[in-house]
Amino acid sequence: MEQYTIEQAYAQTISWRNNELVDWALGGRIYSLDKNKDTGSTGSHYAYGFDGAITSADGQYAFIYKKLGTKGMLLKNGQLLREINRSYYHADTYEYPAAFITTETGVTYLVHCPQSYCRLELEEVETGYIPTDIPERNPADFFHSRLEASPGSSWFVSKGWVWHPMDDVRVFNVSDCLRNPLLLDKHIETRDFNIEINTACFISDNELLIGASYTAELYDEEETAGLKPGQVAIWNLLSNEVSSPVKIDSPFGNLFPIDENEVWDLFLHPKIINIHTGEVTGVLEDMPTSEQTSAIIHHLEPLQVASNSALKSIAILMRDHQIKILTR
Repeated sequence: MEQYTIEQAYAQTISWRNNELVDWALGGRIYSLDKNKDTGSTGSHYAYGFDGAITSADGQYAFIYKKLGTKGMLLKNGQLLREINRSYYHADTYEYPAAFITTETGVTYLVHCPQSYCRLELEEVETGYIPTDIPERNPADFFHSRLEASPGSSWFVSKGWVWHPMDDVRVFNVSDCLRNPLLLDKHIETRDFNIEINTACFISDNELLIGASYTAELYDEEETAGLKPGQVAIWNLLSNEVSSPVKIDSPFGNLFPIDENEVWDLFLHPKIINIHTGEVTGVLEDMPTSEQTSAIIHHLEPLQVASNSALKSIAILMRDHQIKILTR
């Protein structure tokens, strides 16, 4: 893997906008791959401890938020559109749920949980209209977190948890949920793995990689789980079939896509993992990262990470104020 270091960045948040990193919380400061940094500002500074950010596919909208808080700010071209909030309930325990989705009609939605920890909504970013807010809603009990849209915005996944706590994933078809918001209160079913699913990421628009970390708990240890601790598998959402599990050579945490064959892993150190063989093909043992293996991070210092599969790159905001950019 190639490394690029931006020294003395002092960024507050990092998020990819095409091939450059933007710190939306600090006035839209730009960090580019082909120059050390550009201090030009595209927006306003926001006097709050925001430590998370995402950017819409067209780069027009951004959402900055407190990972273990209730407050977020929705921006357009760096300027405030409106404030966003989530429920207080265990908000200081697990990552704020938020993702952008842009449909084929060109409408950009913010997927988040403005009313309850277990109730997902799709909110039109430009207008604030929430077409999924209908009185018939009755969401299942699930703490939504680590939301991620598929590359073509056909699906999104929630990598959250259920009490007691156990990590799990919930997958939703975007167009179906917009037609029938009650589907947000369910999720796409697959066979029961009888195991805690700690991580997931889209490796294509219709394929979701799911993983059970080495510390994953079995729901029923007497049953043979389709997935065992330390294994990953590929879930095809169109056929609803799951590939044969693959054992990963090293403990892993949150996985981020590179392409259909490899993913980034940042558990303890940055790694590249071949998801078909389980081989760790690259590791930077001199770069400490995070012990995160769950949506629940209250016991950890939140790590800011921004993944860009189009560039096969991942950016990490280090605690010494450097930004490390790794490229496959």
